[in-house]
Amino acid sequence: MLTAKDICLAGNQESDWWALYTRHQHEKTVAEMLSVKGFEVFLPLYTSMRRWKDRKKMLSLPLFPCYVFVRGGLNRRLQVVSTPGVHMILFYGERVAIIPEVEIQAIRKTVEGDFSVEPHPFLKCGERVRVIRGSLEGVEGVLVRKKNLFRLVLSVAMLAQSVSVEIDASDVVPVTEPRISAAIPAAKIFAAARAKELLSLSR
Repeated sequence: MLTAKDICLAGNQESDWWALYTRHQHEKTVAEMLSVKGFEVFLPLYTSMRRWKDRKKMLSLPLFPCYVFVRGGLNRRLQVVSTPGVHMILFYGERVAIIPEVEIQAIRKTVEGDFSVEPHPFLKCGERVRVIRGSLEGVEGVLVRKKNLFRLVLSVAMLAQSVSVEIDASDVVPVTEPRISAAIPAAKIFAAARAKELLSLSR
């Protein structure tokens, strides 16, 4: 079972995922610039139809607005925080907040598959289910109903944000073993995060 301490302290700095908080609508630019610098970046996107009075257009938008995920390279943090559009690296206490691999992989499976994915209000509790067939087999989340459709809600606990994907209710089963969600309010993570980062870089 994962605890908040496990998520923040466990793992290897070269393989751990962590997150950046960016300026509004700068997620793609930040991701592109970090990729050019040699960082492994993950920016999950979804498509949404936006309508104006005279036209409509299908847009590709970030599933987690103002967030970009980065893998490894924590020894090169100065190159990250000096990238235009980056506000700060997410911290939990005195350490960089590590995003569990299982959460990243669950999100990756949904955005790379042929699914209808969209942001969803963050869920901290509720009955968990596991997908037992199809390309999402093994992924766990919370099953919710939206109108006449069922959706599987996947959460990134460190960001206190969730996304949902359409699912057939017959493709999931309840998760029998308990699992603790390390949900941490984003406001607490942001508190003094920038000051700590700048202080650590100036030493």
